[in-house]
Amino acid sequence: MPDDRHLQWLLASQRGVLSRAQALAGETTPHGLQHRLRPGGPWQRLLPAVYLTSTGQPTRVQLEVAALLYAGPESLITGPSALAFHGVRGAKAAAIDVLVPASHSVASRRFVAIHRTRRMPRQWANDLALRYVLPPRAIADTVRNLDRLSDARTVVASGVQQGLCTIRQLADELAERHDAGDALFRMVLAEVAAGIRSAPEAELRELITSSGLPEPLYNPDLYLNQKFLARPDAWWPHAAVAVEVDSKEWHLLPGDWQATLGRHRRMTAAGIYVVHVTPAELRTDSVQVIQDIAAAIKRGRPARGITTRPAAA
Repeated sequence: MPDDRHLQWLLASQRGVLSRAQALAGETTPHGLQHRLRPGGPWQRLLPAVYLTSTGQPTRVQLEVAALLYAGPESLITGPSALAFHGVRGAKAAAIDVLVPASHSVASRRFVAIHRTRRMPRQWANDLALRYVLPPRAIADTVRNLDRLSDARTVVASGVQQGLCTIRQLADELAERHDAGDALFRMVLAEVAAGIRSAPEAELRELITSSGLPEPLYNPDLYLNQKFLARPDAWWPHAAVAVEVDSKEWHLLPGDWQATLGRHRRMTAAGIYVVHVTPAELRTDSVQVIQDIAAAIKRGRPARGITTRPAAA
């Protein structure tokens, strides 16, 4: 029988959530358990055989603990809940997505969406009693259930841009899946591998591709006399024209506005014509954006001393 210290540790690590087996392993009897769960009692039932040892609205974290206790000791949280834990921008979901081995018979209940898989991850991230899949799997599982390309772009690009995973790790995850439902993930990953680093940049690429403009390089490294100069979002070396998508959500972390201005000054001083656009302009004034870029390319010419290194895949 666990002592009080063990029970207190369980309650702390599980954020006040207990399974029936854990409760009965202590001093609580079946009758005492029912008494605590009575209407108006101090405990509440969250899922079959899983209880919150307090009244009031459970937090999201408490619901996640409950989901894992319900799904079993091999279960892992994936999807948007795992993305939120890792700090990846992306889709929100009411349900908590939980992976379990394919042989398990546990079913989805209330706020828990059970996903059986033959590919249970060998590694995961822990937060006390919580277990989350790592970013590549969380991203892939989230995109698998998305319908909109823009949402998929946000999830994939956010993970890469924030340094939470690499393109190679995402490609490895995709290679292991063999699922026709991953077409959207495959499409967005191809954009990222081509040098796209954010959802607005993907929209820029889509606009340029459909416009008839010459194909630029995306996110290349520019060097002036062998010294790093800048990494523009799109770059036409033959005309020394760069396009920058100015988006606070994607590019302007605290202090980055000054960095953006400095990059613009350096490129302009080196003879580069910089076209600045916003995500809103890409969607609402795309004709003018293309006209501005086309005009800049038409009058442009190579800049002296600048060398280009394409973005690494």
